[in-house]
Amino acid sequence: MPAYAVFIRERVRDASAIDEYKKLAKASFAGHPVKFIATAGKHETLEGPTAENVLLLEFPTIDALRAWYFSPAYREASKLRHHGGDYRVLFLEGND
Repeated sequence: MPAYAVFIRERVRDASAIDEYKKLAKASFAGHPVKFIATAGKHETLEGPTAENVLLLEFPTIDALRAWYFSPAYREASKLRHHGGDYRVLFLEGND
């Protein structure tokens, strides 16, 4: 069953940290089966807090998603994301 990671950036606090995060995050996908469904495209907030950016990733299973998210490479990258901005991150299982 596919699984999705939804990253919602509410605001940037340190642009240089976010730039470094993007580099490390990109490298963290090596060896992980990910499909980039939506990346920094046009979006519209209809309810709730405004989002600066939204990213949607697809993995073949929730276990594959967790393997990437909790990998040492991504955990290191996420430190920069936490420093550089305010985000919400959701995991969502899809339908068969």
